[in-house]
Amino acid sequence: MTTQPARPERIGHETASAMDVAPFAPSLVKAVFRDVTPMHVSRSAAWAAASVTRTVLTEIIAGARRSAAGEARKKLIPTDLLSAISRNVEVEVAGTWYGHSPTFKGETGVRSRARKPSAVVGAHRFEAGIKRLLRSQGATAVPVMLRDLDGIASVFLTDLARDAAMVVREGGIRRFGTVTLGTSGDPAAPPPAFENPFPDLSVRSGDRRTIGRDDVLAATTMQLFGDIRQRALTEAREATRLTVACSP
Repeated sequence: MTTQPARPERIGHETASAMDVAPFAPSLVKAVFRDVTPMHVSRSAAWAAASVTRTVLTEIIAGARRSAAGEARKKLIPTDLLSAISRNVEVEVAGTWYGHSPTFKGETGVRSRARKPSAVVGAHRFEAGIKRLLRSQGATAVPVMLRDLDGIASVFLTDLARDAAMVVREGGIRRFGTVTLGTSGDPAAPPPAFENPFPDLSVRSGDRRTIGRDDVLAATTMQLFGDIRQRALTEAREATRLTVACSP
């Protein structure tokens, strides 16, 4: 299977309807974070992580729907998942799950990242939220496909939690740098100026014991890229803004 970057397509009002769904409760998100780190997780951080995970899964489900629609089906099957990931490299996340699920066996186009397998243990806990997301897009999935979506959600959120904890420990994002290209024998040229695309997230303030919303957003910039990264950041900021505004 060959992965090709593709700009995500939108189908009608699916994005708006999915944004109205809050499939993953903060308590569930915090439980995943507790599997990774003893740090305290703020309520806004939990909501941000839930929102980012929802954005990723919504895009995967939308791609799977397009695959199923080509065969006049509403019920999604594993082939639709493979199609969604192969057509949009931006949603190729949660690599640990690829090596765990039979769906991805032999799919050389999907990279299998070396990660600790602990994230797959809690994969079933996302089933109810996944079903709500599917219903919001007018789709259902066979049990095997549902299991895959559960696993992807669990591994992605676990990876997000690890990176958010690292951001807290290191005091910000430490992955930006420069690369200089040249020919042997040429005089060394000064490296080009590097513009940090997320300057507000590169350095954090606050204590080193609490994961906050911006730590999750910084982790999102490390886990995602392209259009889906920007959309995930925008939707997470909006979700946390509304949550704070509605809090007593």
